[in-house]
Amino acid sequence: MSQNKISPIQDSLKPIVALAKRRGFIYPGSEIYGGFANTYSFGPYGAELKKNIKDLWWKTFVHERRDMVGLDGPILLHPKAWKASGHLDGFNDALIDCKACKSRFRCDHLIEDALKEDAEGLTVEQMTSLIRERRVKCPKCGAQDFTEARHFNLMFNTHMSKTGADGDVAYLRPETAQAIFLDFKNITDTMRVRIPFGVAQIGKAFRNEITPGNFIFRVVEFEQMEIEYFIHEKVWEETFNKWLQSMHEWCALIGLNPARVHEKEHPKEKLSHYSKRTVDLVYDFPFGTSELYGLAYRTDFDLKQHAEFSGQNLEYTDPETREKFVPHVIEPTFGVERTILALLCDAYEEETLENGEMRTVLHLNPRIAPVKVAVFPLMKKEPLAEKAMAVFKTLQRFWHCEYDESGAIGKRYRRQDELGTPFCLTIDFDTLENDTVTLRDRDSMQQTRVSIAKLVEILGEKLV
Repeated sequence: MSQNKISPIQDSLKPIVALAKRRGFIYPGSEIYGGFANTYSFGPYGAELKKNIKDLWWKTFVHERRDMVGLDGPILLHPKAWKASGHLDGFNDALIDCKACKSRFRCDHLIEDALKEDAEGLTVEQMTSLIRERRVKCPKCGAQDFTEARHFNLMFNTHMSKTGADGDVAYLRPETAQAIFLDFKNITDTMRVRIPFGVAQIGKAFRNEITPGNFIFRVVEFEQMEIEYFIHEKVWEETFNKWLQSMHEWCALIGLNPARVHEKEHPKEKLSHYSKRTVDLVYDFPFGTSELYGLAYRTDFDLKQHAEFSGQNLEYTDPETREKFVPHVIEPTFGVERTILALLCDAYEEETLENGEMRTVLHLNPRIAPVKVAVFPLMKKEPLAEKAMAVFKTLQRFWHCEYDESGAIGKRYRRQDELGTPFCLTIDFDTLENDTVTLRDRDSMQQTRVSIAKLVEILGEKLV
């Protein structure tokens, strides 16, 4: 398959949000009740796109590697795990409220947007003083009357019993990583793994964000595709660079324009408490260049912390040298929703055709497109419909396909263009004579006649 056509970056998310709802990719959450802020449902096509991304990621990073295994850990972990990891004490943002309109803001974002100054490392007292001294205005109402800044823990909490006593508090996980660390010993005891090896997990995480937004870029409930790769300390730099390259290769595999993907190194003074080096892959979204994926060298922080708090020995014994050590960890993290948003931004195009007609098209890579092939009878009558259904059933065994006999053929093409369907097949009266069909390419709109007998082979070469 040739490289997909790359459309100009949109200057707004509005057309993408509209298409996502109109074509059944993404719906606002709880819409019949007036919506529920920053929650979304993935509709029929969005669910297919999401599944394709996750399946391809698992195939790429687990099934096609001999040094990887998978895990599906629980959302609810023992509360001590979050104390050990530092989330209970350190997973906080500073928030501030406008007294006039009751809007809530992250202090660092408010300062950075209004004053164009870096707020990293400031205490809540310093932020409060800075906002008041520089007379920062509320972005919503323009008032200059804010509350004191205060820390806000981003973890959602719940209770494990009916009493609701403080001792029964549990937390929805804000990341998937900790379940992997908690099961490190189980994996080394039960699987034939040798360091270096990795554990992959795909799952939901929850963060009570103060200022979520930009569609599905920052939401309170999201999915992560995450790897904890266990290594000996002496090879961390080499391993880090290999994973960084693998993450770039993943971006190319799913069809992201490499010109819009960049690396952003975290300065040492801004690293998380567990990290010795972190590099983000950032993407040029319509609202600005922001984090897409992250790669962190977590050292041996996590396993040492959980060993201390649990009282368990989490050392690894090299089967050849008998050396005992606590493994260090390289962590590549991929956000599912951000992947989808970047793909939609990258693929979306409003194209003016030679006849002056406008068409909207998603140039999605065939690997992750929700529908691979659409099958149309030229007219909704026999024997065309019967022949078209026979072709559809054959292809359905190999790919997710759609059958559409409603409306003019041109309108059916446009519907599939908006879904990102790479190929459409039309069964016409020539089909009845010579057993060939019209194969139409989404990006070029070129049409060719191909034999039904060779369809699976031809499409198989194109849909990889």
